Amino acid sequence: MIPGLRLGRHFAIKRFYPLVVFSSVGVIFLNLFGSGLSGLCVEMKNKNHSAALMLFLLSSAYIISCQLVGREPSQHNGTTTAGTQKRVSAGLPAAKTPDNFMIAFIGDQGPKANALAVLELIKNEGANAVVHSGDFDYEGNPTAWDSRISDILGSDFPYFASVGNHDDESFYISGGYQDLLEARMNRLGITWDGDLGVKSSFRYKGVFFVFTAPGVYGSGHAEYIRDRLAEDNSIWSVSSWHKNMRRMQVGGKSNDTGWGVYEESRQGGAIIATAHEHSYSRTHLLSNCQKQIVASTADTLTLCADSPETLEDEGRTFVFVSGLGGKSIRDQELEGPWWASIYTSNQGANYGALFGIFNYEGREGLAKFYFKSIDGVLPDEFYVKTSVIKLQDWSTR
Repeated sequence: MIPGLRLGRHFAIKRFYPLVVFSSVGVIFLNLFGSGLSGLCVEMKNKNHSAALMLFLLSSAYIISCQLVGREPSQHNGTTTAGTQKRVSAGLPAAKTPDNFMIAFIGDQGPKANALAVLELIKNEGANAVVHSGDFDYEGNPTAWDSRISDILGSDFPYFASVGNHDDESFYISGGYQDLLEARMNRLGITWDGDLGVKSSFRYKGVFFVFTAPGVYGSGHAEYIRDRLAEDNSIWSVSSWHKNMRRMQVGGKSNDTGWGVYEESRQGGAIIATAHEHSYSRTHLLSNCQKQIVASTADTLTLCADSPETLEDEGRTFVFVSGLGGKSIRDQELEGPWWASIYTSNQGANYGALFGIFNYEGREGLAKFYFKSIDGVLPDEFYVKTSVIKLQDWSTR
């Protein structure tokens, strides 16, 4: 994206400026000195010297053109395997994600036995962190909710969350959900930007997390997602919120968030984690969320950030709803060719979590995902690659 200019999407014009100025300077050189150069080349009677002189003058013209547009020659920000570029922040480099770093993704938890069983599943699978996409205990009892998590996973376990519509009344109060989430982050020594769980971002173990609350609290979530993803240079990014757009779930939910949060996350190459509908569903790789355009139906999904250097929209990601955290299980009401996996009461669903194993088996830029129910069923399993770095041709087994 051109600094200070945004025309709809990442519309790239500036990349052509050096070429235009270069051509103009070249024409000026030829007009002013063309005859003199020809005479000089004849006098030198040395083709190699003539070519070297012309190359020097043309190179000088290019350097001048770059300086006129305020750009260093051959400057770029991290070319990806797809030929795109990841915009890099001016801050410290992102830490490397540990091998086999596992994140459990859940939502719509509740306070009863099913919710505890999901937490036990997360513990038994060996997860290193949890992303909870809203709707905590449905009772407005933050202390009891946090205690259940600590009793099973530990008081210092990395448990990250975005606020849901059933959490709003007890989120900002003294001793509320946000206070307890902040206390956990402080115990872990994790710093964050913004309003935690509402419009916030942070890095943990080399993964960049953006948590927003479209349809629950505030506004400007899409712009926040865009800006935070543009400033970060992490290989893996997760964009989480609670509510949905109707076509991004398979139950009875309506259009609550707007498409901006989906599209900005996709263009930033971030995995989109949601909940709200009490079922599990996962899309194919999408090149447009709003129009549900499928880029690939392969079981290995390659994430890609949109490049500000091209006219094309290279952004690719997938969306999932992981809402079987323990509250209830709902039926399937919608379908579409963009869905890769659907797990509702129609398919005999049980409670569970989606697990993502990042830098799988030590292969940087590769992740293995699987949904597992509390009774051991695996209704979905797939791989994810990121094109933010160059990868080998990983085989999936």
